[in-house]
Amino acid sequence: MATKKQESLPKGIKFLFGGTAGMGATVFVQPLDLVKNRMQMSGEGGKAREHKSTYRAIYKIFQNEGVRGMYTGLSAGMFRQATYTTTRLGIYSILFDMATSADGTPPNFATKAAVGMVAGATGAFVGTPAEISLIRMTSDGRLPPDQRRGYKNVFNALARITSEEGVRTLWRGCGPTMARAMVVNAAQLASYSQAKQFLLGTGYFQDNILCHFGASMISGFVTTCASMPVDIAKTRIQ
Repeated sequence: MATKKQESLPKGIKFLFGGTAGMGATVFVQPLDLVKNRMQMSGEGGKAREHKSTYRAIYKIFQNEGVRGMYTGLSAGMFRQATYTTTRLGIYSILFDMATSADGTPPNFATKAAVGMVAGATGAFVGTPAEISLIRMTSDGRLPPDQRRGYKNVFNALARITSEEGVRTLWRGCGPTMARAMVVNAAQLASYSQAKQFLLGTGYFQDNILCHFGASMISGFVTTCASMPVDIAKTRIQ
């Protein structure tokens, strides 16, 4: 008796799940994103560095702004995931299907990397307004009180940026943002595959969740190192 092939979820639902998962993850990583942005802005324009280490940055933010201050810009972070992640997954899935041969053979590594870079760049373009809102909201606390923008949420930020500085400002730093996304996607694919191959070659790992976790950790480290220069440029421009 032939088994019935299990139907897959519609692509729209997959994209929705991907964006929702990204928004959920933002709740946990938002404090780290805020610290990263503050440290990247530290020393801007030749000024003395405000934060000499991650721990000092966290301590100073807690001291001056409290626990709630660590979640400044949360709405912008979630909106970024809703726009960037959903678009990136959608474009990647469409291009991946187009690159897959008629007999179901998946594309080679170079094609996957190219598809990932295009999808990342497209998602970054769509998500740039949310990215600018996030950078400004998370950096607001480091400014003197009379210079703070005081955006209430991401939609208030988008509306005020549009009315006060023009629509084009929403895409300021779009080039570095897209470049970072391309570097991240290419580095993730290459480093993850290479790290997994290395771990399996040691003989201490099998192709299971532990191996995938280790490869992901290595890939994350390599990707961060590769994208950090572009990320700093992007943050300071926006």
